[in-house]
Amino acid sequence: MAPTIEADGVVPADRCTELIRIGADAVSRGLVLASGGNLSVRLGADRYLVTCAGTWLDRLGVDDFCVVDGHGRVRAGTGRPSSEWRLHTRTYEARADVQAVIHLHPQASLLVDALGEEIRLVTMDHAHYVRRIARTAFHPNGSDALADSAAAAVADADCVLMAHHGSSCVGADPASAYRRALNLEQAAEMTYRLLAVGNRTATFPPEELPGLHHG
Repeated sequence: MAPTIEADGVVPADRCTELIRIGADAVSRGLVLASGGNLSVRLGADRYLVTCAGTWLDRLGVDDFCVVDGHGRVRAGTGRPSSEWRLHTRTYEARADVQAVIHLHPQASLLVDALGEEIRLVTMDHAHYVRRIARTAFHPNGSDALADSAAAAVADADCVLMAHHGSSCVGADPASAYRRALNLEQAAEMTYRLLAVGNRTATFPPEELPGLHHG
């Protein structure tokens, strides 16, 4: 059933700004194409700013966002939310600390996963920003199964890889969530290169993880 539009508010333009920048950057890096992927931030109790259905992430404007509640009802804006609104709202419900969700279609990450290989965290940045990658089986886009499995997976990971589909990265703000998405894809690219030369062991030294930090 399509979400109903019961707008009783205004889309906060200031909260769209960073997501607009991230969307354009993600497309420029090849992390998503055309109208794939979607972005969101938590606005408050049961209110989430999310990209609308059919929007191209490198062409976003304020009119390409709407505010939904946990049931997908549109509370501000005139467009309908992305078909993945459940993925976003249920992730927020699962993690009270999450303030932003970045869902992209990173090709290297999906390639390594399709090969049946784990993405290895090799550099300090990979280890610090990604830490752990959770994985879900394939589920149809926009489905309850996809949203529920991703929400369960994010309980103990900030990066979730959804087989044959994409990634969902979370953070305390859009920048931190997107930084994780970038490092996840870079880790996948490095993993693929290592596999190409026959290396199956190189990874960030696990004993160094507890003291890892960025100034």
